Amino acid sequence: MAHITRRGLSSLLLATVAAATFGFAASTGAALADGPKKVVFLVNGNLGDKSFFDLGAAGLKEIKAKYGDAVETKVIEMGTDQTKWMPTFEDVSEQDWDLIVSSTFEISDIIGEVAPNHPDKTYVLVDGVVPYENGGYDNVYSVVFKQNEGSYLAGILAAGLLKDGTIPADQGSSIGFLGGMDIPVINDFLTGYVEGARSVNPDIKVAISYAGSFNDAAKGKELALAQYRTGTAIGFNVAGLTGLGQLAAAKDVGKWALGVNSDQEAIFKESDPAMAAKVATSMVKNIDVSILRAYDLFLEGKLPTGKVEAIGLAENAVGLVETGNFVTLVPEALKKQIADARAGIIDGSIKVTSAFGLETDKLNALRDSVRP
Repeated sequence: MAHITRRGLSSLLLATVAAATFGFAASTGAALADGPKKVVFLVNGNLGDKSFFDLGAAGLKEIKAKYGDAVETKVIEMGTDQTKWMPTFEDVSEQDWDLIVSSTFEISDIIGEVAPNHPDKTYVLVDGVVPYENGGYDNVYSVVFKQNEGSYLAGILAAGLLKDGTIPADQGSSIGFLGGMDIPVINDFLTGYVEGARSVNPDIKVAISYAGSFNDAAKGKELALAQYRTGTAIGFNVAGLTGLGQLAAAKDVGKWALGVNSDQEAIFKESDPAMAAKVATSMVKNIDVSILRAYDLFLEGKLPTGKVEAIGLAENAVGLVETGNFVTLVPEALKKQIADARAGIIDGSIKVTSAFGLETDKLNALRDSVRP
């Protein structure tokens, strides 16, 4: 299980308040001088997760495709040994990179320590937050996602497929949730997922498991198989590389799964079509788009450093994949229900609970209330 510091967890809780107020330092300033720029993406793990890290690397490819010789890009895989992350950040910060990008809450503490010592560098932290209230982070831009909003739509889909009989009753009567770790950012998916499912069926049951790791596909498969064998008809993986075990389990038992972060059906369509065929859809975070957007703003001198932004359905930063299996599997009435919910969330008529700042007893009560 990955190590999480108390400060790292508390940083996550800052996201809700900070994103609501945006009350921090001004943006980067004037547009940068002409000349090639250098951007590096530090992966706190390894590529190949078919999810978060691969999307981050895709973001750098999109920067390169858009700007060509005007930018140099590099991806550095730091691996899963956390003792190597800080030295790598320090080394990179001593080099001539203009923009240093990394992602996930696990990096929050490290950027929090390194960035103040390198005020001439600009850091982008995706899906994590440094403690802006302490000051000294005028060179750090954080962007977080309203994954609870996208997951609300995923919950409608999962419960709706059961309610209307698209998934036959003999496949199971409950839906599943596989989280990488029991932490706020993962539980933010869960709260939205449960509330979306309950909007379809107030009595829906949700099997909930946490793997304790984002890098253990075998553990993910073990937990998913246990859910499927005890009555789960469709399961939602929110677990990085671990979550690929959910997709493998769905293929093995002939049940359905929901992908996360990227279009996991499309990713496996060529290499493992049988597995891709069991991915009903994916709840995506457009991490690549957010990184390209950050670089655009950086070049324009408009990157809002010293701040955290929270982006969701309204910014097209999260959502459901509505191509592939979704087209043929999901009935038109359910597609409309999902579209109506999306519009309701955007216009504010539907409020989705966030796990950030949610009291532990309330979270536990929610989980207990849907236990199969």
